[in-house]
Amino acid sequence: MDIAVLPRIDEHETVVAAEGGAVWHALGETLERSFGRPRSARYARLVGVADRAVSGPRPLSRGSAFPGFRVADAVPERELVLVGRHHFSTYALVFRMETAGNGRTRLRAETRARFPGPGGALYRLLVIGTGAHALLTGRLLTTVRRRAEGSGG
Repeated sequence: MDIAVLPRIDEHETVVAAEGGAVWHALGETLERSFGRPRSARYARLVGVADRAVSGPRPLSRGSAFPGFRVADAVPERELVLVGRHHFSTYALVFRMETAGNGRTRLRAETRARFPGPGGALYRLLVIGTGAHALLTGRLLTTVRRRAEGSGG
């Protein structure tokens, strides 16, 4: 999938008081815990996602999958590219990490997606238009930050 052709939806970021290795580990752990739950698998079946089960290498690397996403590329401590598709959307979630100085790391999450047809338009309204996507992405980044900083999550 060529993610560059997918329209940009949004980008969220947080600065984590931890080095890149800790952030990378916390990101993988958070994604596995968030999307590896039974409710994620049920949702995946409901909307017809391509990847419905946990599979592939661990820790996360190219070819790893969990409900809703497949790892298209992984450069530890730099970038994690997740892609997916279902009945209403083709999408990518790109996490980028960069040094922010003083032992801190900037973590960004960029979403790109296409929502074809009337079903896609309705799905976009429900997920993006209501602010649900932004809220969930923000929570995900907060969980990664807390986990990397050692305060749980």
